[in-house]
Amino acid sequence: MRSALTLLLLALLLPAPAAALPDDLPFQPEAGERWVLVDTDDYVLTVYTGREAKARFTNLAIGRGGTAETRHRGDRTTPLGSFRITRIYRESDYHLFLGLDYPTMRHARAARDDGTISRAEYRAYVDAYARQGRPPQGTALGGHIGIHGVGDGDTGFHRRVNWTNGCIALENEQIEALAELVDVGTRVYVR
Repeated sequence: MRSALTLLLLALLLPAPAAALPDDLPFQPEAGERWVLVDTDDYVLTVYTGREAKARFTNLAIGRGGTAETRHRGDRTTPLGSFRITRIYRESDYHLFLGLDYPTMRHARAARDDGTISRAEYRAYVDAYARQGRPPQGTALGGHIGIHGVGDGDTGFHRRVNWTNGCIALENEQIEALAELVDVGTRVYVR
């Protein structure tokens, strides 16, 4: 099994087709920086080093509710924006889970400004973030968002339907290969 994974990983590390960086990147990748772009329109996840594509994963699934700039707990949408991987959980029901720092301060400010959360809820969010050093997960914006595998789920179903509650899903072999390319702190831009 490990040799099959190694072959898959090597195949993914071969030069990927040239991919233009999106115009809407909210940051300029540093030379040598490893980062991830999730294109929810084309259902492609691309791993970059600086401005060069290193690996591409196709046929991802997103939330049943599509995507949203401002996500609400339980709406099953995948949040858009710039995130960091905060944890890699290898004992997940979804095979492997790469947790993202959602909701970010930007999401909380936007939700306060558009009335999704009150000023008091925003202050509670900021206080909890300051105490814990990470975003609170129980807010009206939801939480526990990440990139994960299918687990024991049906891969055929995964290939046909957006089925998650807001996360980004890859097939189990893909999430294993991705986990070899990223680490805690890796930037992930979802658009």
